[in-house]
Amino acid sequence: MYDWAELRHFRYLLTILERQGFRVAAEELHTSQPNLSVQARQFQENASVRLYKKLKNGRIRPTETGLAFIALAKLLLETRDEVINALVAIERGEIGSVRFGCTPLVDQSLFRSFCAMHKEILPACAIRPTHGDTVQLAEEVLAGAVDAAIVTLPLKHAELHIEEIRRDRLVVCLRRDNALTTKAALQPTDLQDNLGVLYHPQRHPDAHERLLEWLADAGVRVKEYSRASHPSEMQMLVKDGHGFTLIREGSTLDEELTTRPIAGVDWTVDTAVIYHKLRHPKTVPLLVRKLGSTAPQSAKETKPHKVSVLVDIPKRPPQPVMGDPVQLTFFREAHEQQRNGTG
Repeated sequence: MYDWAELRHFRYLLTILERQGFRVAAEELHTSQPNLSVQARQFQENASVRLYKKLKNGRIRPTETGLAFIALAKLLLETRDEVINALVAIERGEIGSVRFGCTPLVDQSLFRSFCAMHKEILPACAIRPTHGDTVQLAEEVLAGAVDAAIVTLPLKHAELHIEEIRRDRLVVCLRRDNALTTKAALQPTDLQDNLGVLYHPQRHPDAHERLLEWLADAGVRVKEYSRASHPSEMQMLVKDGHGFTLIREGSTLDEELTTRPIAGVDWTVDTAVIYHKLRHPKTVPLLVRKLGSTAPQSAKETKPHKVSVLVDIPKRPPQPVMGDPVQLTFFREAHEQQRNGTG
């Protein structure tokens, strides 16, 4: 449909718009100014767009479409480079196998899609899946034990590329026979004294801290709760009558359970792909770009809650969870333990 558009057109026009002039752009691109003028005119005529306005001093100013072109042209040229880098790495035999990780709170269909996309690019390449918590997988990516991982946020580290690909609303999970299921949506006050099951604080301390802040902002104080180390355990505890929990919207549910949104808040589970900025298989950036483009629109457009906490990965590994992973504890004691690093 647009066979007339070539990559050089995007590179030429990007330089013209960024440098705001043809002469300086021609010098940078090592070509003639008349050639750039012809290329720019033909592109705009063929696409029926106007990318810039000429000023009296000979400079140019990007139009609204021109500003959009700058961002989109950069994206296109970055993708070109990623494709070539991947092809060169494959030709050199640098990608014999890959190690991909995933956390329990991530939609597992995303992880399967991620692996399937890599299999489509390199059918003979062995994929070694691994599962763990966000901090654990981040440390393994940094150490080179894992090539890329799909994790839940918050997470921050200078050496990691962290690409958010999806946001899912947090909803209340409760038994179908609970009286509050008559409501189309629950109020935050409905969580008070009913929110009795939480994901184990040690599994993702930063996310746990952020959730507590969200609850506090909504006026909810959790006095005591059961800890679960996996989403399936969270549902089991709800089913057994230990209270409500909060889960990712769209999660597969036990037939005795249902979900309700929470009115007046926009709490989300934010999912990202992480990989080392310097050391990673050259196919990974392409997978991230493709996976992000296939995420559900409703999930992408969900706005995050106003409170955002990004914390560096601790230098020492998290302490292992001791004893039964599902246990009843007092909130204040657990919270103090977490802050003191003894929980």
